[in-house]
Amino acid sequence: MSAVPAVAASAVPPPVRPEDRAGDHLTVVVRQAGSGRDGTYELSCHPAGGSHPDAAEACRVLDEHTRWGKDLFAPVAPGTTCTMLYGGPATARVTGTWAGRRVAAGYDRSNGCEIGRWDGLVPLLPRLGSLAA
Repeated sequence: MSAVPAVAASAVPPPVRPEDRAGDHLTVVVRQAGSGRDGTYELSCHPAGGSHPDAAEACRVLDEHTRWGKDLFAPVAPGTTCTMLYGGPATARVTGTWAGRRVAAGYDRSNGCEIGRWDGLVPLLPRLGSLAA
């Protein structure tokens, strides 16, 4: 029988608590995304509200993808191999607090990794059209 060292057990982070979620508020600034998509939007969750065009769904998707110990808004890791696919000039900046953590993240569609990162946050970020001409 093997024992788990006490150090390993204490290194596991606690679950997200409801009080960690009370301050969930993000500001989203979208530029060059096209007609009706550019702008600055406020999003509050728990309960959903703000000026975001689809606050309830954006909060639901963010909640669904939030994992303790994983940064939902992390940049693409250095050295990652990405497809050379240009998704257009759209940019976004997300700032605020999510799950008790400060958020300051930038987004663009400069390659396949960045497009995937953007698309993973739809509808927080606007859904953009197909890349096919």
